[in-house]
Amino acid sequence: MTAMRSPRRRQLLAAVGVSAVAALALAGCAEGGGEEADDGNIEGETVTISGGITGIEAENMQKSFDAFTEETGVIVEYTGDKAFEGNIVTKVQGGDAPDIAIVPQPGLLKTLVGTGEVKEAPAEVEANVDENWSPDWKAYGTVDDVFYAAPMLANIKGYVWYSPASFEEWGIEVPTTWDELLEISATIAEETGGPSWCAGFESEAASGWPGTDWIEDLVLRQSGPEVYDQWVANEVKFTDPEIKEAFDAVGEILLNPEWVNAGYGDVASINSTAFADVAAKVADGSCPMTHQASFLSANFLDVQTAEGATPDVAPDGDVYAFVLPGYEEGSATIEVGGEFVTAFSDDAATQAVLEYMSTPEWADARVSLGGNISANLNADPSLASSEFLTEAMTLLQDPNTTVRFDASDLMPSTVGAGSFWRGMVDWIDGKDTETVLSDIQAGYDD
Repeated sequence: MTAMRSPRRRQLLAAVGVSAVAALALAGCAEGGGEEADDGNIEGETVTISGGITGIEAENMQKSFDAFTEETGVIVEYTGDKAFEGNIVTKVQGGDAPDIAIVPQPGLLKTLVGTGEVKEAPAEVEANVDENWSPDWKAYGTVDDVFYAAPMLANIKGYVWYSPASFEEWGIEVPTTWDELLEISATIAEETGGPSWCAGFESEAASGWPGTDWIEDLVLRQSGPEVYDQWVANEVKFTDPEIKEAFDAVGEILLNPEWVNAGYGDVASINSTAFADVAAKVADGSCPMTHQASFLSANFLDVQTAEGATPDVAPDGDVYAFVLPGYEEGSATIEVGGEFVTAFSDDAATQAVLEYMSTPEWADARVSLGGNISANLNADPSLASSEFLTEAMTLLQDPNTTVRFDASDLMPSTVGAGSFWRGMVDWIDGKDTETVLSDIQAGYDD
């Protein structure tokens, strides 16, 4: 067998785990027999990964495997597909599955497991997840008591993005309760003579999902985590009072023609505004506040302030964000989203990649490339690409933070990625709340 080539390689392979790499090496020995064939076999293995991550994020995903490829010889090829969620089941059923899929919804994971093609996670991956994540995160990758998918990256959904300089100019401070948020919304409208919020629900093949994040945040804050969990389990119905209360609360902002849609038009324009485009309006000052996840920080790299500069994302900079406040001051409650890594191949190279992706070393590599955070408890928040992301990752890792996964992502796809999304669009278009809630609940019958 060929010897390890450097201390750095030994460190990386130790992180990946001896078993997966040994299995990969033994496979090469069995086929080729000699040292040259063994080393060539290891370096020639290719593992394909598919997911919905595209653009610069896809480039960074690919870069996150550079050290792994250099040290193990396993080639990783990532392919991003904007329509991944709609295509992956068809590809799997048609025998065209990648080795690994990055799945953004536990509900979609359950659907994929139902095809019979998903492999159980290797024991080494499960051990890494037990060591590096909270039990809740492991549960999201578990179907019928079988563990299939390790968590990957994460994001915090309920942030309000704003301009610190503008807040200072208007004489307002970051709110600490929901009532204070409504108060400053009114103050901003009075001070500016225009709307205090902007919002966008348009998304390719998925319009409406930004609205579901609003509702989920309010259910969690108004009714608490127990009701939230019952709602996810369909024990609390969309037609029940707790969910209508959340719609009514969100409607105080999103259906208020005096408060939306800054930089774009009226309430109806929310549906035709792309969710990521709001970053530009916050950066140039035409939108005082918007509700969007931590991942919006990456969009500020591609927009400009009114002076034509790249906005500085900092507490005293051009743009920053605070967590949507609860009904009581000091409650650390957040809704999160994230991806899960699952496999359709159990060959040794694939297992080595899976194992690496479940380590703090991979999390650190990806986080350091920018724009993302991880819920891996042993990853280093200081490696995040901005002060904001470091704070977000620290909040995510704090054991005192109440965390719940995106409810729509946990619901059956006919609801979470179907009637719920459509219902939010209909609601913004003017359909009455009771009818919208009934229509969304009917998704359980589809």
